[in-house]
Amino acid sequence: MSNLARKMQQEEVQQHKTAVKVKKVKIKNLWLSPGEKIMGVVFGAIVCFGAVHIISNQAAIYEMNKDIQDIQTSINEKEKSNRELELQISELSTYERIFEKAKSLGLTLNENVRGVQDK
Repeated sequence: MSNLARKMQQEEVQQHKTAVKVKKVKIKNLWLSPGEKIMGVVFGAIVCFGAVHIISNQAAIYEMNKDIQDIQTSINEKEKSNRELELQISELSTYERIFEKAKSLGLTLNENVRGVQDK
């Protein structure tokens, strides 16, 4: 009987050891440490801030270019108008036209008038 008791006791010890081995505490391997997570969040925030800043600058540059083009168009229109007015001035200030206008108003050309000469 003592042999049987010892076998039973040994079996219980072996079962107890295997049960203890099964209850082995698993160490959690974190994918990222808390410090790395914080650094990742900060890096992501910096990237987002930079992207928003770049997009906002591009929008401002686009608006400025649009304003410059509008002003350039306005300048071109004014230059065209000025050229047309200069052409009109040159047409209206011809000697023949002035002479005809004077004649229609009853003015005559006096032959006794001499032009002043430069020294």
